[in-house]
Amino acid sequence: MMNGIEFAHPYWFLLLALIPLLSFWYWKKNNSHRANIRFSSLENFKNAPTTLRQKLVHFPFVLRMLCIALLAAALARPQSSSSWQNVTTEGIDIVITMDISGSMLAEDFKPNRLEASKKVAMNFISGRPTDRMGLVVFAGEAFTQCPLTTDHSVLLNIFGGIKNGLIEDGTAIGMGLATAVKRLKDSEAKSKVIILLTDGVNTGGSIPPQTAAEIAKTFGIRVYTIGVGTMGSAPYPAKNMFGQTVYQDMEVKIDEDMMRKISAMTDGKYFRATDNKKLEEVYQEIDALEKSKIDVTEFRKKKEEFLPFALVALLFLGLEILLRNTLLRVLP
Repeated sequence: MMNGIEFAHPYWFLLLALIPLLSFWYWKKNNSHRANIRFSSLENFKNAPTTLRQKLVHFPFVLRMLCIALLAAALARPQSSSSWQNVTTEGIDIVITMDISGSMLAEDFKPNRLEASKKVAMNFISGRPTDRMGLVVFAGEAFTQCPLTTDHSVLLNIFGGIKNGLIEDGTAIGMGLATAVKRLKDSEAKSKVIILLTDGVNTGGSIPPQTAAEIAKTFGIRVYTIGVGTMGSAPYPAKNMFGQTVYQDMEVKIDEDMMRKISAMTDGKYFRATDNKKLEEVYQEIDALEKSKIDVTEFRKKKEEFLPFALVALLFLGLEILLRNTLLRVLP
């Protein structure tokens, strides 16, 4: 990749200070040697032709100044730089485990908990191009929506299609966590992470959350848990007998003690998100805590580029000498 021109010895550009000094000297010299002749009228000189010699009288000096500028650039050693990189990534395998139960349709988040959680998680995925990532969803049971992959475009496309009703309703947190562990247990990544998001209390499934956490710990998997939901109650949409959407307040119940235990047991961290902004901040903090290690070795190849500057300077110098000894030669 060409990175433009760099100068190895830029201090040679101090020679450019000679140009205004020499220009001033040249102007003084030409004015001091000018003869003064008085005429009663300049009428007779109006139609006097201007010769080529007169037009070019200052041209050699201009060439000399350009020659100085180009020689200064050549002495500064201009170099073109080509570079390429060897990148080795010590990635992280991350499985996002998301609750898609009916309570995730509550609208204390905008437009609701599920859509807000999807959007923030998708932004998180887009910001981590070097990591393998997967998706597990759960409600009354759990299943892998997308196995670990580096093809984030496929994962994001799958994320977009997540909706409530894909599986039987309920909140099988332990099953969701255990399914994510199953996806990570054979991973050879330096860091294995589960982000578990729910808005409720474990109400089903054959594996208790704490048992799933112990399994995660055994395989060296870190679990970050996120509780989503405002404090108190939240508006939940429901259909009345006429098929119209009405809202009823539902008490927000999140088993925060259990979530904290899961995270503490696996060297993770528990977060509570009460609105869209807080949820974004949670993912930003997780992103900062789980940065992939990328070792970059940069190779640079430099090519000397002084020759064009030097050649053009010599050309201008030669042209000046030619003009002074031919067309602009001073007669004895």
